[in-house]
Amino acid sequence: MKYKKIGDILILDNNSRNEDFEGLSKKHNVKTIMKIDHIQGTRREPVYEVLYGSETETINKENGCLFKLDLSKVMWSKGNNNERLRIAKLVEDGETVIDMFAGIGYFSIPIGVHANAQEVIAIEINPNSHYFLCQNIELNKLNNITPILGDCMVETPKFKADRIIMGYVKTTHHYLKAALGSLNEGGILHYHETVPEKLMETRPIERIVSQANGRDVELLKINKIKKYSPGVMHVVIDARIY
Repeated sequence: MKYKKIGDILILDNNSRNEDFEGLSKKHNVKTIMKIDHIQGTRREPVYEVLYGSETETINKENGCLFKLDLSKVMWSKGNNNERLRIAKLVEDGETVIDMFAGIGYFSIPIGVHANAQEVIAIEINPNSHYFLCQNIELNKLNNITPILGDCMVETPKFKADRIIMGYVKTTHHYLKAALGSLNEGGILHYHETVPEKLMETRPIERIVSQANGRDVELLKINKIKKYSPGVMHVVIDARIY
């Protein structure tokens, strides 16, 4: 049986069957046991089943940050915790950062806690995720994060930033033009993509260059996050745009 624990909720693998749910809840000290079949749509909403208990809201602690969330309404990707901390440690003092797919603050909150950015503009289209983003800003006592409820394709061009995070893996390249148009000269882009492993070294950076409107693009790093599916890797491209 595979599982992950998020706060005091246990998420079981979809292959788990006929488990002693009450025994599992006591063993792992959780109040609720769930299965999340998949995450759907641009709002990244979970398709789920509650197997034991009833409460789906919890507070998860990660990398010294607190995240309140409702697992029946918003997603949580436990496998990205190292990447969230990596980005926070890259942010330099006084930067303006745009988090285009902020969710509940997966990247914005660690930046607020661990870095000294002037401002983090956190854009989220899902009202439920935006609600918890605001809750988490308050929970972590942060005053330099500006939460915005809206479509990042529309909201991003209203701002300029030294660093832009594109932490969404499906059709992320459709948002590149909006991101690059808002990135200051010499700014850094963190672009997420799910890509066939054989195209990992070429396709993501080519997509960035194609939308850069003639600006010079310097590849800084290709960071492999995890296997997304057989033969497909979730990667993050760090690129400086001049």
